[in-house]
Amino acid sequence: MNELQQAARSNLIFGLHVHVGMEDRKMAIHIANTARYFLPHVYALSTNSPFWESRNTGYKSYRSKVFDKFPRTGIPDYFESIEAYDNFVQLLIKTNCIDDAKKIWWDLRVHPVYNTIEFRICDVPMTIQETITITALFQAICAKIYSLRRQNINFINYQRALINENKWRASRYGIEGKLIDFGKEKEVPVKELIDELLEFVDGVLEDLGSRADVEKVQDIFKQGTGADRQLATFHTTGSLIEVVKTIEASFLA
Repeated sequence: MNELQQAARSNLIFGLHVHVGMEDRKMAIHIANTARYFLPHVYALSTNSPFWESRNTGYKSYRSKVFDKFPRTGIPDYFESIEAYDNFVQLLIKTNCIDDAKKIWWDLRVHPVYNTIEFRICDVPMTIQETITITALFQAICAKIYSLRRQNINFINYQRALINENKWRASRYGIEGKLIDFGKEKEVPVKELIDELLEFVDGVLEDLGSRADVEKVQDIFKQGTGADRQLATFHTTGSLIEVVKTIEASFLA
């Protein structure tokens, strides 16, 4: 609060953090570098914050706009090695930008204490099942990248600026919008790219035992995200009280 002042006082938001265990930090930074590309895809599935201070913001996820006021947030850069990452952290500590690496609040980070990669981009989903589905999808992404690495196969790493374009689209439109397919250099509906992501991770789902949960993505497509359902209630009733009742009933169902 002392350091960030009003940015901290206005930070009345909640997010979903998913930790995926890693066998070593060298593998962790490799997986984190590659997994950055998929952050907007999964983020779009989690969107659940369309309202702010009693207003319809026009975003499916306004939470990220609030958090953007903090330093060291958003999509992380590519780091060529875990040593490069550690040197970056030590420079920030040495120059009194931070007192420890926990003050780095990127959408994805190699955790400074636990042996995990921490995914931090998502809104808190409306239901427990949606939370489990998103968690399983992040786990599957890591397992797939790990498998490719063990086969000495590398996935393309894209620039932070490009991935940020997709993050903005996901926050604004959720699963009803379009993301950029950087390989094809064109816009593609979010749902099509998520279907491609599901094909990408399909081979690891049996070993993980998570196929049933990951396939619940199709339920999110059919029912809409939490933001979609909040907005549907608001458009029908015009009442934020009814929106809250919808959230409560869905979460507790």
